[in-house]
Amino acid sequence: MELCTASVSSSPQWSHISTLDRRMRSHGYASSSSWVFQRRRKTSFYVMNAASTGALPPTKKLIPRTNVRNISGDKPSSALEQLDIERGVCIPFRKYTPEMVRNRVLGSRGSVLSLASRGVEIIWKLGLYWSALMYDCLVGRDEEIVPFRARQLRNLLCDLGPSFIKAGQVLANRPDIIREDYMNELCILQDDVPPFPNQVAFSIIEEELGQPLERLFSRISSQTIAAASLGQVYRATLRETGEDVAIKVQRPGIEPIIYRDLFLFRTLASFLNGISLQKLGCNAELIVDEFGEKLLEELDYTLEATNIEDFLENFKDDPTVKIPQVYKQYSGSRVLVMEWIDGIRCTDPQAIKEAGIDVEGFLTVGVSAALRQLLEFGLFHGDPHPGNIFAMRDGRIAYVDFGNVAVLSQQNKQILIDAVVHAVNEDYAEMANDFTRLGFLASGTDVSPIVPALEAIWQNSAGKGLADFNFRSVTGKFNQLVYNYPIRIPERFSLVIRSLLTQEGICFTLQPDFKFLEVAYPYVAKRLLTDPNPALRERLIQVLFKDGLFQWKRLENLIVLAKENVSKMSSNPALKKNSSQTERSRRTEKKLDLTDTIKDGARLFLIDAGIRRQLIMAFTEDSKLHVEELVDVYRLVEDQIDIPSVALEVIQDLPSVARDFMLSWSDSILSDRQY
Repeated sequence: MELCTASVSSSPQWSHISTLDRRMRSHGYASSSSWVFQRRRKTSFYVMNAASTGALPPTKKLIPRTNVRNISGDKPSSALEQLDIERGVCIPFRKYTPEMVRNRVLGSRGSVLSLASRGVEIIWKLGLYWSALMYDCLVGRDEEIVPFRARQLRNLLCDLGPSFIKAGQVLANRPDIIREDYMNELCILQDDVPPFPNQVAFSIIEEELGQPLERLFSRISSQTIAAASLGQVYRATLRETGEDVAIKVQRPGIEPIIYRDLFLFRTLASFLNGISLQKLGCNAELIVDEFGEKLLEELDYTLEATNIEDFLENFKDDPTVKIPQVYKQYSGSRVLVMEWIDGIRCTDPQAIKEAGIDVEGFLTVGVSAALRQLLEFGLFHGDPHPGNIFAMRDGRIAYVDFGNVAVLSQQNKQILIDAVVHAVNEDYAEMANDFTRLGFLASGTDVSPIVPALEAIWQNSAGKGLADFNFRSVTGKFNQLVYNYPIRIPERFSLVIRSLLTQEGICFTLQPDFKFLEVAYPYVAKRLLTDPNPALRERLIQVLFKDGLFQWKRLENLIVLAKENVSKMSSNPALKKNSSQTERSRRTEKKLDLTDTIKDGARLFLIDAGIRRQLIMAFTEDSKLHVEELVDVYRLVEDQIDIPSVALEVIQDLPSVARDFMLSWSDSILSDRQY
């Protein structure tokens, strides 16, 4: 199957490079979500996947797992091709492919003997565990003994080594694969493992950097700061500058072990494709390929250094977020040196209060930073557990450990926004279709059976209001849904779910009565009203209309919530300690900048006949002019916008609007004549 087609444009105007584009280009990838500007050649390349043009397979009926049969009559495409289509990106050069793993494993000396012995070990230990589960079922004690068996599984994964520890951490966020009680036990699975000897770690640093340790560092801690399944961390001081740094060192000889286990995982998965298609609507090989890609990315510290640079670029104008500097001249594929973060762990609310940090303001910053990563940048921290997030004494939030990040294409971000819009409008059928577009359901699946379940989950959770809404309650109900139906949670979205749940948990630790959604909603409202992406502001129109009627109260609520977000963010103490440039931006951020939204509204009113008709009807509903509602909206924004300046910008934009209007009018005339 042909995955990608490319077209070349000579237009020089598309000079913005998104985070996704930078990441793809730095590793030889091409992005399908936006134009990538090539400065030297003065051309832009746009890659789009076959998902937008290919025909859908025959419709499949969505039924509970207990009755489901083979739902894929067609020969499935390769797992990696399916992942590309779901993600909206085409990746010609990968760190992981099944062929590369196979060649790497089978090409090593003594590979057959190593594979055989490791395979016997895995089959023996997992076989004994599976036999115990079957015995529990036969004697009818499978439910009462679940807590013991869950602990037994966690210990078994630890015993089988780093690949299985990572697999357990993935399973802890996969309600589509295992039961919730087992997930809860696997959530305890930590990376804290006994450290390997200092001398071995120091030898790896010298070998990777090509210099003696004492020439690079004037001091290095004699004890590890943290030890994990893939590596461990030391604190040191750079000899050249005197700066304190964190040194992350990879465990010795771990790479061959990971490759060997991935080969065995995928070999086993090939025998489970039939079961996986019934249970999840996808090949088991696809699950392994998702896992393998993330695991090999975590092994490459040069990629983690790139992740840090991308986060630094994304948050460069945000004085409320601290990302550590990376020292690439002291780093390699097995060693990573980054700035030492001297902050307070988020699990210590007393220390945060004693430091004089405004807890509610700090949490507001944290929630906004998380949502920016997800909905604005499309690059987010995939493992924000309490050990990776710190409170700085000036009110900033600091992130560390960027080995596990996830990337969402522009296409995926827009579908997520669509899902939010459909949830607000209670359009659950379209919400279910959004899940198909995101890869939760196989393409062509009949979503009608899932619509009532989605409606029940959302209405039971959102109906209580913002004060009682929390992600954990929604996730618990959603877990039951995905376990009972052939729904698969793509790896990148399992990371999204874990990220939101973890950060909500941190919020509750610091402030038990914290309302996560009361902070999240104002941010989303602000994004809808002010985001520079025109596609997102177009979705504002969808939010403001329900069943063909204009929702005046919803517009007022959006403006109030957006103003609340601006007010909270502008009062953060971290803004007071920065340069005059930041102060200028702070003054701007104190107001809700609706200039682009107003310009877009004027443009759409003149150009789009459908929107114009809807807006005219909104002003004249029930055979009356809604002047009072319009005045109420104006009163909400009159202190936020400079009317003369906005009017001037609208007037300056009139020539281009007139041109677009004439083009739209001529297209409609020509279209009418064709018929």
